[in-house]
Amino acid sequence: MGARPGPPPDLGDDETRHPAVDAAVRAIANASTLAPADQIAQYEAAYETLRETLATIDQT
Repeated sequence: MGARPGPPPDLGDDETRHPAVDAAVRAIANASTLAPADQIAQYEAAYETLRETLATIDQT
């Protein structure tokens, strides 16, 4: 089995400047403190937020 990916690097002040994307990235980073079963739900929610956000960007 391969190594589990770690949390994303600290973004500091260099955020994406898109509230939904910033919130999803923070949620992914915070998921590392949760129990594994709860991490999955957090990752799925962040994925859905990013997918929806990218879809709206593609439409503009």
